[in-house]
Amino acid sequence: MTQFGIDRLLAEPELRNPLNGQRIALLAHPASVTRDLTHSLDALAAVGLNLTAAFGPQHGLRGDKQDNMVETEDFTDPVHGIPVFSLYGEARRPTDQAMATFDTILIDLQDLGCRIYTFITTLLYVLEAAAEHGKSVWVLDRPNPAGRPVEGLTLRPGWESFVGAGPMPMRHGLTLGEMGRWFVDHFQLDVDYRVIAMDGWRPDDGPGFGWPNDRIWINPSPNAANLNMARCYAGTVMLEGTTLSEGRGTTRPLELFGAPDIDARAVMAAMDRIAPKWLAGCKLREIFFEPTFHKHVGTLCHGVQIHAEGPFYDHKAFKPWRLQALAFKAIRQLYPDYVLWRDFPYEYELGKLAIDVINGSPLLREWVDDAEASPGDLDSLASLDEQAWRDAAPSE
Repeated sequence: MTQFGIDRLLAEPELRNPLNGQRIALLAHPASVTRDLTHSLDALAAVGLNLTAAFGPQHGLRGDKQDNMVETEDFTDPVHGIPVFSLYGEARRPTDQAMATFDTILIDLQDLGCRIYTFITTLLYVLEAAAEHGKSVWVLDRPNPAGRPVEGLTLRPGWESFVGAGPMPMRHGLTLGEMGRWFVDHFQLDVDYRVIAMDGWRPDDGPGFGWPNDRIWINPSPNAANLNMARCYAGTVMLEGTTLSEGRGTTRPLELFGAPDIDARAVMAAMDRIAPKWLAGCKLREIFFEPTFHKHVGTLCHGVQIHAEGPFYDHKAFKPWRLQALAFKAIRQLYPDYVLWRDFPYEYELGKLAIDVINGSPLLREWVDDAEASPGDLDSLASLDEQAWRDAAPSE
């Protein structure tokens, strides 16, 4: 049986002893639940902790905000009567006023194991604010549902953003608690940082690998609907920087891609021709879909769904970042003049293409657009970054 950090904190009073007499804040979202699906805010209050504030990341404590750059307001929790501060509203860093409401902040966020998922950036911002204000930070650790594999290019200097907290690859292989340790070390933060580690998490065991079979999936954000999405996300998130639909407005967002003006069968055939090894570990399936909102709303799209699940899934072989890069390359070969890269403000970054903000450099886009660039060229770049991260990053 897998015990998450919140479960251990509740079950082992000795872990909570240092919190006695302190003002406690909680940073959480809808997936911040105990084994019996009690929200962590309610569970912590029930064991007598002095909760004085709560914080919500992107999409809000309630998880009600659908899209990027849809901000959440501060409010007062109607059950516990405490202020709930938004870390994705007028401010994305905790304000001095918010930091004054607690002594120790507990962070209980289900992450997806991808650099661009903004909860890890929020973790960094909280750590930096805690170091400045002399506060303590505890992470109640949870699984990385994508498991330990590492993939993608490392973010280059000068490309830091809300979707790029530091020089790490797209798929980092760490839990949130481990990422916090890396932040403290890398940015040399003078902060009281603790991790309430999990008990029984075995990320190398199938069929769930990063996700324990004995735990229910709760969406950590509105479009993170299942484990297949979590596995695909380190690749499919790049679709947000393109004119292709990533499936927002369907029931399977970020597990598919498509558009009204592409031939999905031709795209899959081109992918298999260009780099067949990058298709390993999953099954691609032709689909048709009509988004009810977002890109191509109300228009029939021809697309591809990625099934990294069931008998098709090979945990070690599946490379979602390379797979999605290969789809872009196939589209560029089939339709050389296709307007692929979407030019719009992305996560408050102006003057940069969204695909470059997402990847932490222009390198991926340049590889796609270079007709002479081969899969081996991208693989060589990424492999060096991936090995450097494996050598340097902490893990329990």
